[in-house]
Amino acid sequence: MVETGRKASVIVPTFNRAALLVETLRGLARQNINRSEFEVIVVDDGSTDKTAKVVESFAQRLNIKYVFQEDKGFRVAAARNAGARLAAADILVFLDTGAMVGPDYLRHHLAAHGSSTEHRAVVGYAYAYRPEDPTAGLAQMCGRLLPERLLDVYAHDPSFWDIRHGAFLRCGWDLSRLAVPWILLWATNCSVRADDYWAVGGFDEDFQCWGVEDMEFGLRLFKHGVRFVVSHGGWAVEAPHERDWDGNAEGNRHNIGQLLAKHREPVTEIGWSLINSDLYWPWEDDYRALLKWTTEARGMNVEDEIASAVHDLGSGDRVAVFGCGSSVPGSLEQAKLFDFDATLLPRYGGAACQAIGLRTPLPDHSVDVVVLTSRLTGLWGRWNLQILAEARRVGREVRAPGLEPR
Repeated sequence: MVETGRKASVIVPTFNRAALLVETLRGLARQNINRSEFEVIVVDDGSTDKTAKVVESFAQRLNIKYVFQEDKGFRVAAARNAGARLAAADILVFLDTGAMVGPDYLRHHLAAHGSSTEHRAVVGYAYAYRPEDPTAGLAQMCGRLLPERLLDVYAHDPSFWDIRHGAFLRCGWDLSRLAVPWILLWATNCSVRADDYWAVGGFDEDFQCWGVEDMEFGLRLFKHGVRFVVSHGGWAVEAPHERDWDGNAEGNRHNIGQLLAKHREPVTEIGWSLINSDLYWPWEDDYRALLKWTTEARGMNVEDEIASAVHDLGSGDRVAVFGCGSSVPGSLEQAKLFDFDATLLPRYGGAACQAIGLRTPLPDHSVDVVVLTSRLTGLWGRWNLQILAEARRVGREVRAPGLEPR
């Protein structure tokens, strides 16, 4: 039951970062909306430091709740869900420990949601969230200057800008212009309506290492019809802190594999390939290029091409086809079929998967021959090395007569 007057529930997951938590709670205690209009829920993922005492010290300044869950490893998704279950407001605001906010923070997040009938996910700007390009001198200034003063000092320094700043500029700060806006929803600073949160099931607790779980949540919101908007005014400043670089990178790669396994489609396949190559920002352009080629290639029938490629195979040979198109020879009805165009797949009655061929669910060396068709032509210049690597992973032989140089 929503408490009368409560507009926002701010959920802050934390683990052994008591000093950083002080700065986050200090900013929330300075909000210029009435204290009765919001609450703060700190979810402790098993800390052994003074986190509980820090929360207690703010009991007179905030409507604050504290929940502790046993340390069973990295469980930030479970922590956020635990906080959401305690939330009393219509709007859930997610903020990382160490994110410092100014007095207008919640006012801007609430305003960005528009009317109560609109379904929006608000991407809050995150100053200094540039882990690989830290702002010189910022660590020494945090805690000495109020967050809004930090903006006065560093606002013109590009190393202080959100690492997503270029992506925001490219779409004119209008995320509705993007094909994959959900990759910009990072839980370091974001908000969503509670009804939309629970309609998609909250954060997926299968993600138990660092990274990607917030994007996966964003993908489900996007499919649910939620509109993504960015709030520059609802900013936070990410306080510099130590990071487990190797562990985070490993977790990111593991989790993008989980995202692909849960949502097998070309847009996540592209993300899997990029993140495993330590890339990220080409995702929007690469997916747009795929959408364009999908339209252009829709009428391409490659049945004769496939028949020619497999004419010498025996009935016991196992075959996979990347770019199967709308029909294949009758002899390949039991083949593993893949195509990037979802509109063509219903013709196979569930026997074909939507994929480019960058990463398929097939086990290593599970087929004898992989056929790559000319339907991949428009993607070949960008993805040929990745497609060939995948074909060689799953097949003992690769045939690509429609892609051979002429």
